[in-house]
Amino acid sequence: MKALVLEEKDRLALRDIALEEKLGPRDVRISLRSVGICGSDMHYYTHGRIGPFVVKEPMILGHEAAGVVAEVGSEVQGLKVGDRVCMEPGIPDPNSRASRLGKYNLDPAVRFWATPPVHGILRPSVVHPADFTFKLPDNVSLAAGAMCEPLAIGVHSATKAQVQPGDLAVVIGAGTIGMVIVLAAIAAGCARIIVSDVDDAKLALAETLGPVMGVNIRSKKLVDVVQRESDGWGADVVFEASGNEKAAAEVFDLICPGGRVVFTGMPPEPIAYDVPKAQIKEARVEHVFRYAHVYGRTVAMLASGKIDVTPLITQTFPFKDSLQAFEFAKRPPAGSVKVQIELPA
Repeated sequence: MKALVLEEKDRLALRDIALEEKLGPRDVRISLRSVGICGSDMHYYTHGRIGPFVVKEPMILGHEAAGVVAEVGSEVQGLKVGDRVCMEPGIPDPNSRASRLGKYNLDPAVRFWATPPVHGILRPSVVHPADFTFKLPDNVSLAAGAMCEPLAIGVHSATKAQVQPGDLAVVIGAGTIGMVIVLAAIAAGCARIIVSDVDDAKLALAETLGPVMGVNIRSKKLVDVVQRESDGWGADVVFEASGNEKAAAEVFDLICPGGRVVFTGMPPEPIAYDVPKAQIKEARVEHVFRYAHVYGRTVAMLASGKIDVTPLITQTFPFKDSLQAFEFAKRPPAGSVKVQIELPA
């Protein structure tokens, strides 16, 4: 089959690759239709690794996807040929201690699409467990279905933050993850959200999502805005979604006494962590690694209209132009959030 293959750092190819996937009794075969380009895809492309995960041999990219069921295993219930679906891309070991404790996203043995040595899904079809495949309602497009993967991170982040109705939140970073955190936090009850970034076009887009105030940190100090908007009290919750070391080191300046901090972005290097500042405020700190037990809820929220991810899909390329799509995503223009690739029916 033809696939988008990362041959090595800085070298992509749209080529045929031998890949045989047998359909098990509890699996479905899915014809892929919409695939998003994630920051991790770009990082593997430009750096060849993310932390301990190193690209040592050719690997198909892509893990944010939706498609149509083409074949079902003999024991599959609830899904049939022709169903439009999205897929949770991590497959844990069901017998692992993490899985048995309900923390399957933390299973060291999880097989996650486009994480070495596991192939991703920028290709015509994939075989996937039915238990990690979710039917899309008629009013949710395949493009929106492919957004369930990043949205799940936003929902998991809001859940870890224990958002309360009426909360004032700060989201640092207006990339895809920052934007889906905004959507999830509003749906969870946040009354106001302050979003920081250096891209005015992204901040303007964020402000269309709800009760959101954008702050360009090149011209304003985020802490000053938070103090003004909270009457000097601070934000109830701060989501660090940028991965920027300087921004991540300043989170405790932004929260109120007893506030919560959620680290969702992944800094490339260790950050400064001011323990006394955190102690004085008795900050509660949470960390997010992917997600667990939220995919069904993301689909339900899309179906209900509580969350609309469509504005975040800013560019779409056909599969035949996948190389151009990655070059575009490598140097995106102002305002670009999510680039998707459409595969032919």
